[in-house]
This record gives sequence, C-alpha cells and structure tokens, in this order.
Amino acid sequence: MRFTKMQGIGNDYVYMDCTENVINNVSELAIKISDRHFGVGSDGLILIKSSDKADFFMDMYNSDGSRGNMCGNGIRCVAKYVYDYGLTDKKKLEIETLSGIKSLELTVKDGKVESVTVDMGSPVLDPRLIPVISDKEILLNEPITVGNKDYEITCLSMGNPHAVVFVENTDSFPVDEIGPLFENHEIFPDRVNTEFVQVVDRKNIKMRVWERGSGETLACGTGACASVIACILNGLTDNEVRVSLLGGDLNIRFDKDRNKIYMTGPAVTVFEGDYPG
Repeated sequence: MRFTKMQGIGNDYVYMDCTENVINNVSELAIKISDRHFGVGSDGLILIKSSDKADFFMDMYNSDGSRGNMCGNGIRCVAKYVYDYGLTDKKKLEIETLSGIKSLELTVKDGKVESVTVDMGSPVLDPRLIPVISDKEILLNEPITVGNKDYEITCLSMGNPHAVVFVENTDSFPVDEIGPLFENHEIFPDRVNTEFVQVVDRKNIKMRVWERGSGETLACGTGACASVIACILNGLTDNEVRVSLLGGDLNIRFDKDRNKIYMTGPAVTVFEGDYPG
C-alpha cells in the first residue's frame, strides 16, 4: 500500500489515496501504521476518498484505531495531497468530513501547496451537541473537579468535543498526567480533547493539547479554533489570534458577523513509502 506521511505544524498523519482502492480493517491498520516503533509513526491514518457531495472525503482514524470526525491540521494536508499529486487542479476545494463539508483555499508556490486556509464553520456551544452532560445552556468557565483538583472549563465543539482550560504556564503544566483524566471524565460521554491555554496578550496565546485517542500531540487545528473561541467568549483576546503550539503557529480568525472561524497554517510532505498490505 502506497502512503505519504504529512504534517501540519507537527500533527502528523499517514495519508493514502483511496479514490479508487478499498482498504479493509482500517482501524487495525491505523493502530499498526501509527506505531512509532514498529510502524510508520503518526498521530493516525487519513484515507482520501471520492465524494458525491464534495471534491473529496476525508476519512480519519486516530492512532488507537478510533474514528475521528475532523482534524484541522489533517484537512490542510489532504488539500496539499490532492493538489500536489494531481488529483485536482482547483485552488478552492470542498472536502467532506464526518463533521460536514469544509471549504478550503490553497496558497500555491512553485506548483506546490504551501499553506491552506480552512473555513472551520461555526462553533457549537450547546452542551447536548458537544456532547457534555450538563443542564446548563453554555459551559463558560464551568467548575469541574479532575484528579482531586478544581479547574474551570469552557466547552464547545468544532466538529469534535473540546474542553478549554486556562493555565498560568503551559510549559510547566503536567499535560501527560492531567490530560487523560479530562479525556475520560464522566461528563464527556464521547471523551474529549482538552486544550490547556496560556494567554500571552490579546493577539497571542500558547496552547498544549491532549487529544482523545492520541494523547498529547504537537498540534490540533480544531483545538486551536476552540481555544480562540473560548478566549473571545471570556473577553481575553481579540478576534484574530496567533496560536503557538508545540509544533508551530496557526493563525485563527473569528468572523463575528458570519459566526465562522477560519484557520490558516502550513501543510508539509515528510516522505513517501510502501506499507505491506
């Protein structure tokens, strides 16, 4: 099976063209191919498929074999893949995901995609739709006890569930210890991605993320969007923010009038290869 490893600010996935081929036992393959010691090594597996609703369909699997709805860094790399490999010559694409159809605009240099802007849609604040077990209409700095410590969470969905926690220093925060406790907390029936956010100023934040099914990753596009929305809701930043993650920076812009959030960031091909199938 031919594959391409790609990364968006360190959020790395293995990509396969399945527009004409069918792969069986995808969850099992995702676990094996993502293994960083015995496989290719990645945060998961993304299959690029045909779509009768959009230009392509992104089928995403986490490194534990669970199926994901949406990945902001992953979808940028899907756009780069289909353009660079000649599956399309469009510089404006629509890509179907399990979280709906996303619109993308490609920036091309010397015939290759350099960066991509993604219309990430509107944030979902209704706890029932995130989902979070709560009788509140919105969870804004809501108290929660995790690991015998008290925190405050702002919850929303950007295609997958997010809990944003503001901390004083992301560098020293014990993400590996606290992240799994949030992910598997009883109020999150589908588990949750947790963003630990340090506000630098009104235009810059730092973020670390614990992703459900993958652990701490170098970046999370939907998490960056969720973090900026949480900052705006809490009056901490302006509507356009640079988010600094372990793997690099993303530019996140919230269009208040349209209630839409836009993410711009790089997409990079790491290497190609053949995986025994």
